[in-house]
Amino acid sequence: MQAFQLHQPTSLANAAQLRSGKDDARLLAGGQSLLAAMKLGLNSATDLVNLAALPELAGIKVEGNSVVVGAMTRHADVAANADVKRLIPALAALAGGIGDRQVRNMGTLGGSIANADPAACYPAAVVGLGATVRTNKREIAADDFFRGFYETALAEDEIVTSVSFPVPQKAAYVKFKNPASRFALVGVFVAKTPGGARVAVTGAAGSVFRATAIEQALNGNWSAAAAKAVKVSADNLNSDLHASAEYRAHLIPVLAARAVAAAG
Repeated sequence: MQAFQLHQPTSLANAAQLRSGKDDARLLAGGQSLLAAMKLGLNSATDLVNLAALPELAGIKVEGNSVVVGAMTRHADVAANADVKRLIPALAALAGGIGDRQVRNMGTLGGSIANADPAACYPAAVVGLGATVRTNKREIAADDFFRGFYETALAEDEIVTSVSFPVPQKAAYVKFKNPASRFALVGVFVAKTPGGARVAVTGAAGSVFRATAIEQALNGNWSAAAAKAVKVSADNLNSDLHASAEYRAHLIPVLAARAVAAAG
C-alpha cells in the first residue's frame, strides 16, 4: 500500500475543502471497503480525509414520521438503537446482519451508500424505504441516488451527512448471503408505504434496483403468494462464480415472498 497523508478535518466545510482539487484524495468513513482495496493495490490515495473526526455526522434521531441516521453512524449502532427497532425494525435487522461484529462496529451508513457496492445491504433499505440522502449541498431522492456499478449521484465535492428513512406501514429484508463475506448474493427489501409497495433488490445486478413487477403484484394483493408468483427475467442480472443470472432471477421472487411473510 502506497504512502498517504491522513487529514483530520475540523468541520464539514473543511472536509470538503481538503477533498476538493485533489484527484487522488478520498473520504474515509469506516474504511471497510476502501482500506481493504488499498491494501490489495486495487485502489490508491494520496490523501485520506477522516470523517470520523466529525462527531456531528453520527447519531440517530426521529424527525416527524422519519428516522434520520447520520452518515457516520456505525452499523452496530443502527442495529441496537431503540427508535430504529421500534419504528423500522427491518432497518435494525438489516444493519445487524451486515458482515461480522468487527465490520458492524466500524462500517458506516454513509460509507456504504457512497461506495455503492452492488452487493451491499444498505442500498436496498435506502431504495426500499424511499429514503432521502442528505449531503452538504442538497437532498437526493433514493430513486435518483444510485446510478450504476459503484456509481452514485454524488459530485466530487459532496459529502453524505445523513439519510432520512420514512417510517413504513410494514417492511422486511431477506438476503441469500455469501457465507464468507455475508454480502448479499441476492437481497430483497420490501416495504408497504402510504404510496404503495416498494421492493428493492441488491446483489443481483450492477446496482440496486426496484422490482416493479413484484411491486405491482403486491399493490394488488399484499401476500407472499403474490410476490412468489412473479416471474423475473434474467436479462441484465449478474452471472459469476457464485450464481448464474438465471439463479438470481429465481431467487428474487422467492426472497421477496419470504420478506413479505416476515413483514406480516
